[in-house]
Amino acid sequence: MKMLENIGMGLLRKLDPETSHGVALKALNAGFAPLPGLVSSERLRCHVAGLNMANPVGIAAGFDKNAEALHPLSRAGFGFVEVGAVTPRPQPGNPKPRLFRLSEDQAAINRFGFNNEGMDAAATRLSKRPRDMVLGLNLGANKDSDDRAADFAKVLSRCGAHLDFATVNVSSPNTEKLRDLQGKEALAALLAGVMEARAALDTPIPVFLKIAPDLDEQGLQDVAEVALSSGVAGVIATNTTLSRDGLKSQHKGEAGGLSGQPLFEKSTRILAQLSVLTDGQLPLIGVGGIGSAEQAYQKIRAGASAVQLYTALVYGGLTLGAEIARGLDTLLARDGFANVSDAVGSGRGDWT
Repeated sequence: MKMLENIGMGLLRKLDPETSHGVALKALNAGFAPLPGLVSSERLRCHVAGLNMANPVGIAAGFDKNAEALHPLSRAGFGFVEVGAVTPRPQPGNPKPRLFRLSEDQAAINRFGFNNEGMDAAATRLSKRPRDMVLGLNLGANKDSDDRAADFAKVLSRCGAHLDFATVNVSSPNTEKLRDLQGKEALAALLAGVMEARAALDTPIPVFLKIAPDLDEQGLQDVAEVALSSGVAGVIATNTTLSRDGLKSQHKGEAGGLSGQPLFEKSTRILAQLSVLTDGQLPLIGVGGIGSAEQAYQKIRAGASAVQLYTALVYGGLTLGAEIARGLDTLLARDGFANVSDAVGSGRGDWT
């Protein structure tokens, strides 16, 4: 299976990155991609913010922006899947090219700008979702919206009936001034509107907040305080970074958000600091630079109850999620943990 996947990955890398991604989604839907199926064990099964996960390894938002590949992704070995970001109205996003591979750094830079087909198209696909998966939607705001804060609640109201969780994404660097919504007062008001929309759902679902890795100490403290008081179910740490420290690839100067290996240390330190600030009162999802079971394990030991990956799939293929879950099981057993929940935060001091 891996040999065929490697051949396919080699062919895809000859294409423009955004074209390659589109072809990969089509191949996934056509049944050409290897699908490992359920990966689970007593050590890996976990309960996070009311969600029962077969394993704590998820695929992050951005891979399937328009919820086009739900059925194959439900069989890809991930414990949970997040799609989107989705905005109220369709929007084309930023001009192309807007996605760049940084192969020497095992990284990527994107400046998509929330390109998606809008909440109505997403809701139609989400309504036909497989029921045997944990599925979430990343909520976004239209670039030209008169009230960006209200956009998040609109998308939740429209799509919430088909979801297991939703994520408020105020941390993308590619929509002008979006990150301004991470300020304490603006964030509190935004989340109040989202939680009102959540309460109106027939079955209220957990809502997560996704934050940037570029927050300073005060900004992180403000986010923690608002998260604890707002009723959100947890925090996803982190989105992409604007930092370019230590990059070697030719595209290192491109504008946009950097993801992949160079983000691992920065995002893990933010995660650990947030774990201290929230003192175990909120589950955290660790994302940023995960490309191996050891890195997933480090995120968990830094304070994450579950993890997500995306950019590493560009270099390791879709089966990487299942490989990481199996490797995580081995690492937990090695260190004597009966369940992944027992390892959460056990190495936080290494990162603070």
